[in-house]
Amino acid sequence: MRVLIATVTAGGGHVAAAAAIEEAWRESRPEDALERLDLGRFFSPLHRKVYSQGYLQVADHAPELWGMLFKQTDRPELARKLSRWKRAFPSASRSKFTRHLAKFDPDVVLCTHYLPLEALGKLKRRLAGDALGEAAKPFVASVVTDFEAHALWMDDCVDLYCVAAEQTRARLIARGAEPARVVATGIPISPRFSLRIDPARARRKLGLRDDLPVVLVLSGGFGMGPVAECVAELDKVSKPFQVVVVTGKNQELRRELAMQDRRHPTHVLGFATNMPELMAVADLILSKPGGLTTSEALAMGKPLFIVNPIPGQEAANSDFLLEQGAGAKVNRVEDLPFRVEQLLGSRKLTEMGRAAKALGRPKAAKEICAQVVSRLTAATKA
Repeated sequence: MRVLIATVTAGGGHVAAAAAIEEAWRESRPEDALERLDLGRFFSPLHRKVYSQGYLQVADHAPELWGMLFKQTDRPELARKLSRWKRAFPSASRSKFTRHLAKFDPDVVLCTHYLPLEALGKLKRRLAGDALGEAAKPFVASVVTDFEAHALWMDDCVDLYCVAAEQTRARLIARGAEPARVVATGIPISPRFSLRIDPARARRKLGLRDDLPVVLVLSGGFGMGPVAECVAELDKVSKPFQVVVVTGKNQELRRELAMQDRRHPTHVLGFATNMPELMAVADLILSKPGGLTTSEALAMGKPLFIVNPIPGQEAANSDFLLEQGAGAKVNRVEDLPFRVEQLLGSRKLTEMGRAAKALGRPKAAKEICAQVVSRLTAATKA
């Protein structure tokens, strides 16, 4: 079988999801020809920069504008019109991707970003009149990487939607997706988040105290959000605890935080490759509610505390966590000390952890691969 995993670098989540699927597929079917492709390689340098950094800039500096764009485009009929409009005009990057598809000739394309669906839809329509029945090829899976499926993830070319939860599945079906083609697999994350990790041993390895709870503060891979403000507010909490801060690729933020004296023991890290260990030692995770980070925390059974989520997918992910009892939220950073003070060591925090564990799908990547293989096999035999 020939398998293409198509994604786009627009934030870290889409790429991380693609990597998780690749790892799971190679483990279960090592004989298959597999390629993981970032469509950004077909963009011009300017287009690549705008696409990879555009969301980060708008979401960080004008979140209300991003929320408005998200809401206005989140209509299936509008998404279809936009897709038809784009296909009506030549695009160098789309043409390059189409040629790559023809050359690689995949049996399956798994998309962890909605952008590849445009070219795939055009390809499948072109093949629709083939008397040999090639219209069924390639089998296209849309792997939604948030707990709310935006309309852009929907396309007539999709054979299977893999979504985060039953609530996400219900939303897609309500919007017209065929129920048999939508399955709640969870969002694909690295299999390392399903490993058993001894928290006490991990604490010793990380140089953390055994007698204090841990609040893990995550900034995402790009060091976004009011991290410095959150750490400053956490230092106002009177209960004893310790803080681990991950600043991602933001070296300026790391240096700024590392130079400050704090009331509570604080460990400042840069880009972390040991996130499963860091989450294993945490009693509470303070983070932006990105789809991948949320799924990783749930897989580890860790409650999330969210500060001022960005309108759009972050707000939707936040709503999901609050509804399920696996998260807490404040809309202002200055409210953080009181709420954390209430939670640390409380029964409520324990209940949130249990709710998170019940929602976790650490083997989502394997489930996605199994679903695709099963359905493609059934279609081949039909």
